[in-house]
Amino acid sequence: MSTSASTSSCSPATADLCDDHVTSPTRLSVMGSGEFRDYGGVKSFHGKIETVRCFESNPMVRKTLMEPGNGRVLVVDGGGSNRVAILGDMLAKFAQDNGWKGIVVNGCIRDSKVIGTLNVGVKARGTHPLKSAKTHMGEKGPTVAFGGLEFVPGHWLYADEDGIVISEQELTLDSNSKL
Repeated sequence: MSTSASTSSCSPATADLCDDHVTSPTRLSVMGSGEFRDYGGVKSFHGKIETVRCFESNPMVRKTLMEPGNGRVLVVDGGGSNRVAILGDMLAKFAQDNGWKGIVVNGCIRDSKVIGTLNVGVKARGTHPLKSAKTHMGEKGPTVAFGGLEFVPGHWLYADEDGIVISEQELTLDSNSKL
């Protein structure tokens, strides 16, 4: 099994999941690390997917992260915009305090230095100092697609420094496969 100082023992390594499930009937979707950078204090995280679709306006992101996360991962499709930040330190702190395991943003974040100190995973395309507008709510719960992956609420997301793995079902590692 892959190990590193920043990989939580609670989240299996994406490489190991791919090795164990490459021939599995469970459908896996995989994205390498090249499209997203790690910003949160946790680099390896997993959980059931919840989604928000918004473009340069984040009220639904705020509303969702203020709810109990129950170990879920919020996937935010911000349309890949690099003109504003969809997530900042206050919203990331809500995620940490409300039990969210991580956030994946198809767009930018801000306050990256502070976000790096929080006990939550955050992946995003980049950073931008300008906060988002508050002109429309956005949509909670749609299936969203970016980076060659389809993110469906209720499916499972596993993320670490190597990339992102999506599965329709929760995955486990075969303890004998690494012997």
